[in-house]
Amino acid sequence: MNRGVYTLALRALAPLVWLWMARRAKRAGGQWEIFSPERFGRAQSGPSDPLKTPVWVHAVSLGETRAAQPLLQALLDRGLPVLLTHMTATGRAEGARLFQDAMARGQLRQAWLPYDFPGATRRFMANRQPRCGLLVEREIWPNLLAAARRAKVPMALVSARYSASSLRQAGRMGSVMREALAGLDAVLAQTAEDAARLAQAGAPAPVVTGNLKFDLVLPAPQVQAGQAWRGKLGRPVVAVASTREGEDGPFIDAIKRHSGTPGAPLFLLIPRHPQRFEEAARLLADAGLPFARRSDGAEPGPEIAVLLGDSLGEMAFYYAASDVAIVAGSFAPLGGQNLIEACAAGVPVIVGPHTFNFQQAAEDAIEAGAAQRAPGAAQAVDIAMALLADDTRRQRASRAARTWFDMHAGATRRTLDALGPWLD
Repeated sequence: MNRGVYTLALRALAPLVWLWMARRAKRAGGQWEIFSPERFGRAQSGPSDPLKTPVWVHAVSLGETRAAQPLLQALLDRGLPVLLTHMTATGRAEGARLFQDAMARGQLRQAWLPYDFPGATRRFMANRQPRCGLLVEREIWPNLLAAARRAKVPMALVSARYSASSLRQAGRMGSVMREALAGLDAVLAQTAEDAARLAQAGAPAPVVTGNLKFDLVLPAPQVQAGQAWRGKLGRPVVAVASTREGEDGPFIDAIKRHSGTPGAPLFLLIPRHPQRFEEAARLLADAGLPFARRSDGAEPGPEIAVLLGDSLGEMAFYYAASDVAIVAGSFAPLGGQNLIEACAAGVPVIVGPHTFNFQQAAEDAIEAGAAQRAPGAAQAVDIAMALLADDTRRQRASRAARTWFDMHAGATRRTLDALGPWLD
């Protein structure tokens, strides 16, 4: 497939994509602005006027926005103007939350990434005039990169991860993806394995700079609040974090086996996406488990078995309040979710069998004693209970988690060093 065929296919499929986005917006809430002028590369008037030669950072959704936080903060600390783009409402809301001060002083502005139509991407480059573009993790759009080349905007893929499945998908797309990757001016990979796959797919000279998530600084107020909350609670806490489709039911069944027993912990059940909060609440009610909702603000009494984490932007609070963290998204074939944040909080981690989105990080954490792998939800809860029953083992795993996190710091500095000439 060449880029012309790709563009024709994209135009033909656009109504289906917009329908999917509308349905997702209805479930998830938030302002998606599917037909916003920005989605078609047109700058809006007023406060959305473009900054002068900003560093443009694209973080597609919630996870990438959080991953980019250390890099974005470092750019702001240098006094650079920053344009932060997203594709999803959750990513945009998280960016606004994390950088509200920079937005208030006009140093950072947000916009929607344009759809990957040739005209939309050309207008975006003409209106925004970025000095460079930094794509976080794996956002490769052929027409966008072609427009950047024509506008002479240097482009980098930073904290890049590229799985075996991404490599196979790129192969199926033919020359269009190889051409897009070849058009990058810098490719900064998380691991040597990511770099090798990117080179095989056509990226020029990838170098390993590490994972930006290891430079995460947990918000101190949340950490302190979580620790104080745990101290007042007076019983152990197990976080089941970032559950995705098909995972809540098995975890609720496993929790039910342990609820009501002497010394039973409080389980925090934290769905990954807000559109699933009500579904999780229904499953808890159907199972007959006494539960409370974080959004209600009430302190869970001793009769409560589960606290439903139906709030956004509080993951640091949840991890700081926990004795053990089960990081979900990995107990169904979905690739797993970020375990690094839990390790930053010094919490022993349990992951499932499906961690291909974070393969190297998961394997390294397991080897370092910071994490354990369980084949299913029931076994993960059993491991958590065993850790709670063995203080020495749990504290050793806690120290290993924090040590492993600290060992991998420095990706932001290495990324900035690699991009230095573009940022001067």
